[in-house]
Amino acid sequence: MAELNAPCPCGSNKKFAACCGAYLAGNAAAPSAEALMRSRYTAYTLLREDYLLATWHPSTRPAALGLAEETPTKWIGLDVKRHEQRDETHAIVEFVARYKIGGRAQRLHEVSRFVREGGFWFYVDGDL
Repeated sequence: MAELNAPCPCGSNKKFAACCGAYLAGNAAAPSAEALMRSRYTAYTLLREDYLLATWHPSTRPAALGLAEETPTKWIGLDVKRHEQRDETHAIVEFVARYKIGGRAQRLHEVSRFVREGGFWFYVDGDL
């Protein structure tokens, strides 16, 4: 679990408690697709598969992610390139997430699609 007063892993320059921590704790809903995407990145850094699955739209959500069984990933940075609110219920977020697996640096560059239903944003899918 991230230290509440530590910088948030999502790179917002806010403290974890005042940023993604509230969403991961279930104390608040992410107010935008970008906020949800940042909280999902943070959830990956903390191996919070429960949060990742809960924020994944049911139409595309896998049954499980198996994060605990994978080769350990060290997440080292997130850069949000753009956030476009298409309409009240659809948005896209383009980002680059940097990480290391087995000491080898990797990049995940994705344009993700999000939908808002019942007042909550959900990750739908993305193009690499």
